[in-house]
Amino acid sequence: MSRLADKLNAPQAPLPQPFMPLDDAAHLARLLDAWVERGWLRALDAALVGQCATLAPDAPALVLLAVALTSHQLGHGHACLDLAQALASPDDTLSLPPDGEEDTPTLRPSQLLAPVALAQWRALLAGCTLVDAAGPGERPLVLAGERLYLRRYWQYEHQVAQALRQRLAQATCVPDDLAARLERLFPDQPIRPDWQMLACALAVRGHFTLITGGPGTGKTTTVVRLLALLQGKAVDDGAPLRIRLAAPTGKAAARLSASIAAQVSALAVDEAVRAAIPTQVGTVHKLLGSRPDTRRFRHHAGNPLPLDVLVVDEASMIDLETMACVLAALPAHARLVLLGDKDQLASVEAGAVLGELCRDAEAGHYSAATQAWLEQFAGAPLADLTAGDAERHPLAQQTAMLRHSRRFGADSGIGALARLVNTQQAAQARRLLQAPPADLGLLTLGYGDTESLIALAINGRGPAAGYRHYLALLQQQRPQTSELAAHLAWAQTVLQAFDAFRLLCAVRRGRWGVDTLNQEIAQALHAAALLPAFDGWYEGRPVMVTRNDYGLGLMNGDIGIALKLPHETGALQLRVAFARNDGSGELHLVLPSRLTDIETVFAMTVHKSQGSEFAHTALVLPATASPIVTKELVYTGITRASRDFTLIEARAGVLEEAIARRVQRASGLLEQIAPTA
Repeated sequence: MSRLADKLNAPQAPLPQPFMPLDDAAHLARLLDAWVERGWLRALDAALVGQCATLAPDAPALVLLAVALTSHQLGHGHACLDLAQALASPDDTLSLPPDGEEDTPTLRPSQLLAPVALAQWRALLAGCTLVDAAGPGERPLVLAGERLYLRRYWQYEHQVAQALRQRLAQATCVPDDLAARLERLFPDQPIRPDWQMLACALAVRGHFTLITGGPGTGKTTTVVRLLALLQGKAVDDGAPLRIRLAAPTGKAAARLSASIAAQVSALAVDEAVRAAIPTQVGTVHKLLGSRPDTRRFRHHAGNPLPLDVLVVDEASMIDLETMACVLAALPAHARLVLLGDKDQLASVEAGAVLGELCRDAEAGHYSAATQAWLEQFAGAPLADLTAGDAERHPLAQQTAMLRHSRRFGADSGIGALARLVNTQQAAQARRLLQAPPADLGLLTLGYGDTESLIALAINGRGPAAGYRHYLALLQQQRPQTSELAAHLAWAQTVLQAFDAFRLLCAVRRGRWGVDTLNQEIAQALHAAALLPAFDGWYEGRPVMVTRNDYGLGLMNGDIGIALKLPHETGALQLRVAFARNDGSGELHLVLPSRLTDIETVFAMTVHKSQGSEFAHTALVLPATASPIVTKELVYTGITRASRDFTLIEARAGVLEEAIARRVQRASGLLEQIAPTA
């Protein structure tokens, strides 16, 4: 890609120091090229600036700088550029390290924007032919108040807000015997108020419901009973509901399928109701009808989904664009239930939709009418909640937060650490790790030391097995028969054993990133005679799919292991075994030569681990401060563990830095849903 400066005929003279004349687009072009070379900007961001400069040759440099920052923000998960925030913390807009930590001094956003006032910047944008005020238009940028959007993402946000406002305003018929139906589904509940029951009550009265809660709070249990509640009334009326279940990834869909199937079979409801509750969960993209090589789906406003109820699990992973597509494809009469942990990491793509929509979940913000309506089912007062107003907090009236964890009891170190991280109590979290309970471990590495990390990955900690465990099963329990069924059962065992341990990384590149550690762990396993090789295709290699492949039926995030399995001729052939995404428990076998978008996965990013659970999880925090290492990332890593968790610090004190940093994504979604909020 050619340099932006060449396109704009920028002069070759050195850039002015310490401030650049902000009315000089050519000098700006040379500076943006320098930022691209340093990795502060993407080439894509500079290319967009070049296109805008071509469309509007007289555009002020401050406007073009805003274009670059908006594009960069989009690449880091923000729906827009918050102009006021950018002026308050200019260098944070590019996620830059602290001043003075670079090898070569380069002009920074803080130097460029120091003399700029918000009113000045906003006036320049409003007067530019590249920018529309919020509303219909064709210009590439939209200015809404103090937020600057690329048009497409303003449209997504506008569509989501409009669709949710409409659903929140829709009246719903509540059964007269709702209290009796709830009591049948939630008998003898020891905990009052029972937020699982209240979540079901809220969902019955609305066309849109948010149910959030941490690990073990019973989100799946709640949704199964909600479906029984809705379907029970529909079956009684002789018109069963068409219900669909979806999740963002194949892994999350498979886990939810297995969990729902087990719970539905145990429901104390009529067989006709049980039979009408679906147990198969698909991916959101499959539900919408993905089309290869296009952003468009088969289902949209003109061809809506044939359903009456849609439940989307792990909704924290749903980005703004996908949410807009889901809402557009929903029939007007259908109910939508979003389920997820609001405190987990948001989607890699633009938008933190669930987290933003659940902003008031913990406080409650129920109106007096909503609280009184809930208390008739609660069996106890709803204490310690902040009072709200239905007009100012419309989403809160259809939001339920599950507050009691059944996975992590009072003596759980994992649960305690997760709560401390989530509430940003760094000192208490450090004290807990310095004298950890049996299910917690702390490993602080010396400078450049990876030996203890590699040893942990291979051998685990105490009774918790590392990667040696699945490789031992691979080598020692291989069937001595040529029957494919026996080999498939063995492959299932190997896949399950691999999920007993997982090394999670905060970053992809660098000394403590996924790319480096994957290679080093593979080399160490080979040196320990546990792997036949550490490069290319070899038996025992775990791989993760990095792009949806509808031809093979594999989704982004699916994990498989290369194993030698009998071919039709009886000879052993290397194939990659994946668990199917339909929750059937069956395997999907693929030749390695057919897999193109994959990577080795002894280590994986925390983002990619969402929707998964491992018996023992180890989380590596890098030595260098990074804006992406936040309390949400640490919390998500901790809560992937079901039995044991080990924190690995490449530098002492990095945990405290991470806990102090929160994900803050620029968006105007809530303001569009409730302008007075």
